[in-house]
Amino acid sequence: MNAPLLLLKGITVRFGGLVAANNVHLSVSESQISAVIGPNGAGKTTVFNCVTGVYAPTSGHIAVNGNNILDQFSFAIGLKALLVGGVAALFLSVAVNVQTLWDAAVIQLFVYNQPFPWSQMVPAILRGVSALPSSRTFAPLLLGFVLGSSAFLTLWYRARHSPCTSVLKGIARTFQNIRLFRDMTTLENILVGMHSHTRTNPVAVLFALPSYTKKEKERIATARELLDFMGLAQFENALASTLPYGYQRRLEIARALATKPSLLLLDEPAAGMNPSEMDELASLISRIRARGVTVLLIEHHMKLVMGISDHVTVLEYGEKIAEGTPAEVKCNPRVIAAYLGDSTHE
Repeated sequence: MNAPLLLLKGITVRFGGLVAANNVHLSVSESQISAVIGPNGAGKTTVFNCVTGVYAPTSGHIAVNGNNILDQFSFAIGLKALLVGGVAALFLSVAVNVQTLWDAAVIQLFVYNQPFPWSQMVPAILRGVSALPSSRTFAPLLLGFVLGSSAFLTLWYRARHSPCTSVLKGIARTFQNIRLFRDMTTLENILVGMHSHTRTNPVAVLFALPSYTKKEKERIATARELLDFMGLAQFENALASTLPYGYQRRLEIARALATKPSLLLLDEPAAGMNPSEMDELASLISRIRARGVTVLLIEHHMKLVMGISDHVTVLEYGEKIAEGTPAEVKCNPRVIAAYLGDSTHE
């Protein structure tokens, strides 16, 4: 049996004393349309934010294609931290004692009229530093080591799972409130989405070399194909802020698709849409799945969820209370109680 495309095990997110998600398990199979539903405040968007790197879960495991995306501390990371700390210690020690070292070089060159032995530079620095008073020797070494290794570990921790790394791992998303570059055209918005997969040579860009112009034409052609797929070809040169609401939602989805994701997360894509627009959205999501993109959505419109989903997970107060096919979920007593407030069901 193939591993699921997305697997969440025991995801818990705490904000102080508030538990926004508690031991959530979720599995999404490849080429599937899955939905996460639940009342407001159930923790749905919190789970999305963990998957996309906005939040770091307090505990739990997140895997995409069987690979843990929450990189753990390892021997290799520790070794790199030690190396960076050692280099920083040496540089800071030299910087603090540069006057003494310079004086030694001047004496060697001009007093004894002998060339400075550059091949012996490092041993000379170490001998010069070791000959200095301890406060000017060991304090810079210790401070440099602590600052260097701490800075490396801080940057590693922040970069180990972030929205940027999530995109590179094939995860894209949209938001409850549409987030577009409103003063850019629809085509430019798509091109921004393609940036993470664009490789250009600065020299080729600066001088507009043929290699760059060829790639730029290919990117524009790909962006236009995506606009056509989303039904936005006629708005290619229109500012994003001038599009009707439904088309702005489409443009946000198109920009997410421009990152070439294997998993697309849609956060309430039908919010604010009329019944006709929701029918068009359902058809669009099915066509996105047909392109080989797995879809996971949060949605409150049950007609849309039950009509297109292969699998549904239900959250309440940050905990999973049910999952299964749409038919199984809509008949589950706990789901009915969560939505209708029936206190007779536990």
